[in-house]
Order: sequence, then C-alpha cells, then structure tokens
Amino acid sequence: MCGILGIASKLPLANQDWFSEGSIAMSHRGPDDAGEWWTNDRRVGLAHRRLSIIDLSSAAHQPMSNVMKSLTIVFNGEIYNYKELQLKLSSKGQIFKSNSDTEVILAAYNMWGVDCVKYLIGMFAFAIFDTKAQSLFLARDRAGEKPLFYHHVKGVFCFASELKSLMANRGVSHQIDMGSLDCYLAMGFVPGEQCILKGFKKLPPAHALLFKLNTGEVKVWSYWRLPEFNGKSNSSMDKNLILDELENLLESSVGQQLTADVPVGVLLSGGVDSSLITAMAARKLPKVKTFTIRFPGHGKLDETEHARLIAKYYNTEHVELEAKATTADLLPKLARQFDEPIIDSSMIPTYLVSQLVRQHCTVALGGDGGDELFGGYRHYSRLLWMQNHLGGIPYSLRLIISNMAQWFLPVGFKGRNWLQGLDMDLKYELPLIASYYDKTTRRKLLTQLTSSWPLIAEEVDQKRVPKNTDLLQRATRMDFANYLPEDILVKVDRTSMLNSLEVRAPFLDYRLIEFAFCRIPSYLKATATSKKLLLKELASRILPPEFDQQRKQGFSIPLSSWLKAGSFRELFHDVLLSTQTIFDQRIVRSLLRGQDLGRNNSERLFALVLFELWRREYAVTI
Repeated sequence: MCGILGIASKLPLANQDWFSEGSIAMSHRGPDDAGEWWTNDRRVGLAHRRLSIIDLSSAAHQPMSNVMKSLTIVFNGEIYNYKELQLKLSSKGQIFKSNSDTEVILAAYNMWGVDCVKYLIGMFAFAIFDTKAQSLFLARDRAGEKPLFYHHVKGVFCFASELKSLMANRGVSHQIDMGSLDCYLAMGFVPGEQCILKGFKKLPPAHALLFKLNTGEVKVWSYWRLPEFNGKSNSSMDKNLILDELENLLESSVGQQLTADVPVGVLLSGGVDSSLITAMAARKLPKVKTFTIRFPGHGKLDETEHARLIAKYYNTEHVELEAKATTADLLPKLARQFDEPIIDSSMIPTYLVSQLVRQHCTVALGGDGGDELFGGYRHYSRLLWMQNHLGGIPYSLRLIISNMAQWFLPVGFKGRNWLQGLDMDLKYELPLIASYYDKTTRRKLLTQLTSSWPLIAEEVDQKRVPKNTDLLQRATRMDFANYLPEDILVKVDRTSMLNSLEVRAPFLDYRLIEFAFCRIPSYLKATATSKKLLLKELASRILPPEFDQQRKQGFSIPLSSWLKAGSFRELFHDVLLSTQTIFDQRIVRSLLRGQDLGRNNSERLFALVLFELWRREYAVTI
C-alpha cells in the first residue's frame, strides 16, 4: 500500500516547486521509502511513497522503470495474482529483476497495453508513463478500494492518491464545487467522478484514463462492469451447488490475500463476514492472527465475547485490544486526512482500530463488501416490506404523505426519511433513504448562497439508480457503485493509511463480485424479514453451531451521548456557532436544539462540523 503522485504537461512546466511538498503531504501512506522521477525535459514527473508489503528489497523501489527504460510506473495497492501472472509473462519472454507485483504490472502493460487491467486481481491505482507513445495511462480497481484524484487544465494533467497532495499546488484555485457540496449534504458523500473541489475529479472505480502528452487530450473509459443476473430466479435451483461455489471462491480469495512479506492479521468482530474470513484463513495458515477491539464504557459496542468463540474454535493467535477514551481532539486530525469529507462518524472507531492493529501487523483482512454483495443492510428488508405492503396505495395518496412528512415533521424525527420516500415508484426507482438534508433544508442551510446554490443531489442520485426491475438487485447494485466506494472504502483507506496499515477485502475479489451479482438470486440474499441469507447458510455449514447469526453490530460510536456534554459538545457548538461558518445560524441552532430534545440529528451535525473543519484546514473558498 502506498501513495502516488504525478504530473504531465503538453508544454514545459512553469511551476514544479509544489511537487515534493505534495509527495510529503501523503508520507503516512508510505513511511518506508520515497522516490521521485522526471523525464529529461521535465514535462513528466512521478513520485511515490512506499509501505513495503511485497518484496521488501530495494529492487521494488518506485517509481520503477522497465529494463529498456521505456516504461515507468507508480503503483498503490496489491495484485493478488501477481505470481501467476509473472509465470505467464515469463513464458512469453518478459524479464523480471524483482519479486514485486509492481514489476508484474509493468510487464503486463508491455505485453497487453491498456488491456492489462483485465488480467489484474487486486486493489490498485497506478500510472504508467509510456515514453514511446508519449502517454500517461492510469487505472483504478473494479470496486474502488484505492483512490485516485486528478486535475486537468490547459494541457497540464496532475493526479494523486489523496487530494491534499494536489492541494499543495497553490497555483490552482481551491474552491468548493457547489453541486458536489449539495450531493455531500444530501447523500453523505460526493459520487462518481465529481469532486468537492471545482476543477478536480476522481477516476471512478473500474475506469482507466489516457493522457496524450503531445496533444493534451484526456480519454476516460470503463474497462469492467457489473454483470447482469443470469442465474435461475426460482427456488428449483440447487442451493448446495451455489454454496459450494461461494465457499470455494471465498477460500481462494482469502488464500491469495494472505500473501505478504510482512505480518498479516484478520480484523475479527465476531460478525458473519469477519468470522467467515477467519475460518477460511485458518484453512490456509497454521496459526492465524486475529484482532478484536474493546471500547471501555460502551457495552453495546463490545464484540469480544463473539470474537472469542470464533478465535477459540479455529485456534487463532487472538489479541484483544482496548481503545482509549476518545475526545473531540481527534476530529480536526480526521478532517485533515479525509480529502473529501464523508458523513460517517464511524471513521472514529475505524481510525482507532487501525491505530491499535498497526502495532501488531502491517496487513489486515476485513469484511468490507459482504453487505453490498449478499444483502446485509437493514434497508434492503425495509424496501422489500414497502414493496409488499405499500405498493397498492394510490400514488396520489403516497405523494401527499411524503409532502406532509417533509413540511410538518422536524428534521431528525424518526421515520421521516422513509415517509418522504413514499413518493417513489419501487418498480423502477429507489428512495434516497439515507438522505441527511432534504432539498428544503439544504436551501435554508446556505441561505446566503441561494443564488449560486444548485440543488441537484436528488437528480444526480436518481440518474445513478441501476435500470433493473428487481428491487433488491437495484438496491444492492446502487450501494455497490455508490455507498461502498464513496463511504465505506474511503473510510477504511484514509483511516488505515493514516496509520500506515494496509487493509484488504477478500469479498471484493472481482470473481466473488461477479458471482454475487450474476449467479445469486435475490431470494437467497434478503427478504422483507431476513438479511444476508446465503452467507448465513455458509456460516451454518462451517462456523461453530453456537455462533449467533442474527447478531448485527454496526461499527459505530455513541455520538448522541457524547453530544449531551463534554468535549464533543463543546467542539460542535464552537465550530457551528462561529462567525466563520458558512451555514445559516438559525438552522444550525434548530438542529442543536432538536438534538437536545432527542431527535436523531447527531450525524447531521457531524456532517457540518467535519466539513467546516476540513474547509478551514485547507483554506477552501466558496
């Protein structure tokens, strides 16, 4: 796991001074080594920060060039099938001077050109400068585990793993993109290629990019898409065969992802996903390292009893770590680290877990992706219940209820979002259930900016809804393409990298992804009353009989309790009631009062605080 940075220009560069500073800004991503490379004419520069995982020797130093010096790469991530690819490429005459997966990507590009990404199994964001073609080729993994930001203006193209590296260039304006801010306040993140800063973009998951040095042109394309469902959609299918296939795929993925030249562990919460990964790891290693975190004083967050059961059953080398008491002093640090703020206070425990686990290992396997692939979120069952029970209510009546909820129920009132979602046709659409601020509230929040305030979030969201007549297929595909890469994977990447820890996700092997969406029918994922059905069947097959399959402990913090008194309350009030804030004071005070009255506004307030801390940290203008 590493950090990458690059610049390429059609004309000689006028300003290169910021480049080294940009590399230093993400030194936490790679504390083991650093490198910088430039073409002779100084029109192309690449920088790298290395966290050594595969081939710890200097032979794996980056930026890395091939033997002919015609190709140079910077790479962030891991290629889990690199050994198989190395053998295949060696048989075709490719020569290797290291045992690193970085060199395998170089050889793959040399053999197959831009189609090399189709052969890669792993998480990655990389850039290759091709001297002969005078082009810069970038690609990002299929699920979006590794980030990649870029900026292109007047023939100058820059990219980086983290936005803060590009913001080191003070010659480029750092101004809020108002449409992206609207999406942030509504969805909790900025989706797709959009970026919170005007003029900047993200390369979406499963996309590649080509920058032509001589013309200054940029071409972006998708190299992979989720397959359509083509399995049997009735109960006559052989569930045992599907279970066998799932078990084999998961075991293969975990086996590949255990490969490293540094200590590897498993993040064991005691839930279904992490327990299955532990079970598979125990088949591959004689003594698996597992880690569980205790949060003293918060019994509902205590996972140790469930994790101990799995650790004992599989005889793992189990470590129980205790998180220290958390104060609000951590929030400015996290705001600085998250290049685009996301509305997810669970970044706090995720950071604390990464900090503790890094003291024992450099690589950890987690359970991310299981909910999106196998129907694990609670809202899937709620949507199916709505479809079953509310579909017969005339649309005109549902629209009245939706409008009444918006106008007469206060923000934070339990169930308000679901009532507002009644205006959707569940045969083709999806309600924005996880909406933090509806259109009316967003308009009031930024009263002074109303004239330049594009309220586009709902339109953007609906355009991203997959065209699928199956409600559960539609909902899981929507989350896979949006919530997973823009919230879950961002949270894991930024917090783990801040601690120089690599977190891998076996469920996000693209073969497992394709299997989940192409082969598993919806009725084996979730119903109106149950979730994650097929994974629980697998759990019944291989986990201990006394394992509690019904337990679903979300990874969260007691933020509502913390806002009643203490450092979090003080920080929230200081930031949001400051004259520096861009948010309307009447709405802010109403949200604070509502929280004190027991309404569910803690995450909404977190959204505003994190954004303000981030904006001030980087002196971002409106």
